[in-house]
Order: sequence, then C-alpha cells, then structure tokens
Amino acid sequence: MQKKFTLCIVHDESRVLLGMKKRGFGMDKWNGFGGKLQEGETVEQAAIRELQEEAGIKPLKMEQVGKLNFKFLDTKDEMDVTVFSITDFDGIPNENEEMRPKWFNKSEVPYDKMWADDKYWLPLLFSGKKFNGIFEYTDYNILLSHEVEEIK
Repeated sequence: MQKKFTLCIVHDESRVLLGMKKRGFGMDKWNGFGGKLQEGETVEQAAIRELQEEAGIKPLKMEQVGKLNFKFLDTKDEMDVTVFSITDFDGIPNENEEMRPKWFNKSEVPYDKMWADDKYWLPLLFSGKKFNGIFEYTDYNILLSHEVEEIK
C-alpha cells in the first residue's frame, strides 16, 4: 500500500541540517525532517508541521524539488515522498524525543550513516536541481536498485 510522506532538507550555501532519528522507522540514521501526511493535509502543510515537530523551526523559504518512490519488497510497503528544499527558516533547531538536529558541512555529509539512497539524490538538491527517484529495498535496509533522473 502506498503512503504519502514529506521530507525537508534544510541547508544553506555550505551546510545541511540533518536529524539523528532517535526512535521508530529510520532509528539511528541521519536524515532530513518529515513524515506521513495526516488526513486533510496538503504536502506543504505536512512538511511545515513535521519540520516544526522534529526540528523546532518554521520554514520561510520552501521549494518542492523532488519526488521519491520507495518500494520495500519484503512487506509490499510503498512510500511516495515529496522532497522540499528549505533555505531560510525561523527559530533555532532543537532536540526533542524523536530527533537530534546537527549541522554538517556539505562536503562532510555522513552518507554512511544515512539511508543508502540519499547519496544518489541529495547532491542534486544541493546543486539546485529538481529530480525524481525510484528505489527498491529489501529488509528495509538493503538497496537493491535505484533510478534517479534530473528534471529539466
């Protein structure tokens, strides 16, 4: 069954804000901020809500830059993820029971401690490009195949 999610990548010229997931799906991985849409929400509303809940900040400049589709072959779960680039925000990122935010230099992104797909599309986001991606996983952690295309 396909579920809709949002993912916010907060960044400036040289840094990216990632969150260490402290519980639930993706625990012990660095990731952007986001989650499942609630009933009646648009993807934009869900992105704003999730960013406030997980990082304590409110986006001021937010652009939809990508769509990612994840298929988990073991469970038949499918995630349709809308990716937003956040380049300006209000507030100070703070830790909560779900996430621990930390700034990283873009040249030192900890891809080895992130989802295996991130290294294929995050550089496109950093370079200001739009993209679509399809990823197939088994056992939720083993990336079997990937396809990423830049959108002109």
